[in-house]
Amino acid sequence: MLPAPMTSAAIAQRLADLGFALPTPTAPVANYLPFAAVGNLIVISGQGPILGETRILGKLGAEISLEEGIRAAQLCFINLLAQASAALDGDLGRVRRVVRLGGFIAATAAFTEHARVMNGASDLAVAVFGELGRHARTTVGVPSLPLDFAVEVEGWFEIA
Repeated sequence: MLPAPMTSAAIAQRLADLGFALPTPTAPVANYLPFAAVGNLIVISGQGPILGETRILGKLGAEISLEEGIRAAQLCFINLLAQASAALDGDLGRVRRVVRLGGFIAATAAFTEHARVMNGASDLAVAVFGELGRHARTTVGVPSLPLDFAVEVEGWFEIA
């Protein structure tokens, strides 16, 4: 059995303790929705590693280090939470659990540490939501991503 859901205030405090605040969600860059609600799920479109003036662009195994890739995945997860907050009218306390994260890692053919990069998002999900943050996951290496993102992460959240 899963623990009780967290309040919005508790989630905001955990984020602050980890050095994060939710940014304003970014608008889609093409013809898609930033999120779609279906029943008790919110599916959030892939988010890139952007936070303020920070943009992590390029390929892992070339100009992007493993540490920068992990940071990129963290920023993607923060942007997923910003979209979730928008979908839930600012009430992240309605999140019952992180169901699934899907990660896309732009990398050279020789790069094989995709799972370690994606742990940036997964570990942050658990740091923010505790056991409610444990999730199913897919991690895929790709030759390129939109806007030259180093990482892109999509997410599914169960909501009340």
